[in-house]
Amino acid sequence: MPLHLNCRYVTAEQLSGFDKYQYSAVDTNPLSVYVMQHAWNRIVKIVPLWVAPNTLTFTGFLMILINYFILSFYDWDYTASGFGHDHIPTWVWFFAGFSTFSAYCLDSIDGKHARRTYSSTPLGELFDHGLDSWATSIFTMSLFSIFDFSGETATVSVYTQYTVLSLVLITFLLSHWEKYNTGILFLPWGYDISQVTLTAVYLLTAVVGVEAWHRPLPFGYYFSDILLAMVIACSIFLSIPQTHYNIYKAYKKKTLKTSSLYEGILPLISPLLLFILLTVWVTFSPSSILAKQPRLFLWMVGITNSNITCRVIMCQMSSTRSEAFHWLLYPLAVIVCTVTTGLMKELEQHLLVAFTALITLAHIHYGVCVGLELSHHFNIYIFSLKKYNKD
Repeated sequence: MPLHLNCRYVTAEQLSGFDKYQYSAVDTNPLSVYVMQHAWNRIVKIVPLWVAPNTLTFTGFLMILINYFILSFYDWDYTASGFGHDHIPTWVWFFAGFSTFSAYCLDSIDGKHARRTYSSTPLGELFDHGLDSWATSIFTMSLFSIFDFSGETATVSVYTQYTVLSLVLITFLLSHWEKYNTGILFLPWGYDISQVTLTAVYLLTAVVGVEAWHRPLPFGYYFSDILLAMVIACSIFLSIPQTHYNIYKAYKKKTLKTSSLYEGILPLISPLLLFILLTVWVTFSPSSILAKQPRLFLWMVGITNSNITCRVIMCQMSSTRSEAFHWLLYPLAVIVCTVTTGLMKELEQHLLVAFTALITLAHIHYGVCVGLELSHHFNIYIFSLKKYNKD
């Protein structure tokens, strides 16, 4: 293994925990149970038996990543959907709908295909949920291209954009914090609803045009307001209450995996500090960094949160203690303090670019190294059903 990919992120204690890991999940969403699961059971039979489940997972992730990059090309500063601007081509919206539903499909059948090919491993689940933690921000940032953020004609502000993304990311993290405490992954109701809605929104945009979302309704709001309200409602009224209720039930039944309140909330310390630092930066930025570089700033938010969430998932699956402070909080805190106090305000955009590049490379390096460590430990290939000899 090359030296630069031989970094040991997985501890011996975590490897031992992965050896004992048993997958446990509960899905009570009516849309999933009564509709989508029947479709996935048929679709998975089409997949050739020689295809590795992780290949399905990664293909779906690549599709939404490519879709995001295409949208970024036509709408870097989130103004293309505004009045008087060159709109995103129709074919891009059709591709967005196709890629979103395809990724949703592949993410839903990878586990079924793993059981079908007798290749279920903790590595596969970690690979799936790790990519999901990144994909969550990509889905949300892609949706933002529907809205108009172009100055005076904007129907939604960039601060609303940041707030919605933060809420969605926190909701995803809480579902794995829930499993960290209960040992059971209760699949959020909002996931299936959001994926079906996203697909429908993109296809409708391709057919009727993006202007339809910005037309005022009789009661003073816009279709875009309703769309954002649905995103927020899925988190606040479906997913988050469900998470806390399930933890409360485990507490009453005395089945919590954690020994104290502090141990239970430990995985939330780094995310809480992260969003406090980010919010301080957004609020007190001397150059209004979020308004000047919305796409770059939100990409940084998504990938930083993903790295923290992946480490929580690692601890949750291996039944090991979560870290209290993630290392990336230290350089981020330095940047936020120096910029907001005016010490380096003229370098704010350069610091954002540098930190974004750092965390992007660090996150990719982390993911590749962890994948190689676990594939070696379990004597399997990541993208193949064949086994290899450790010797």
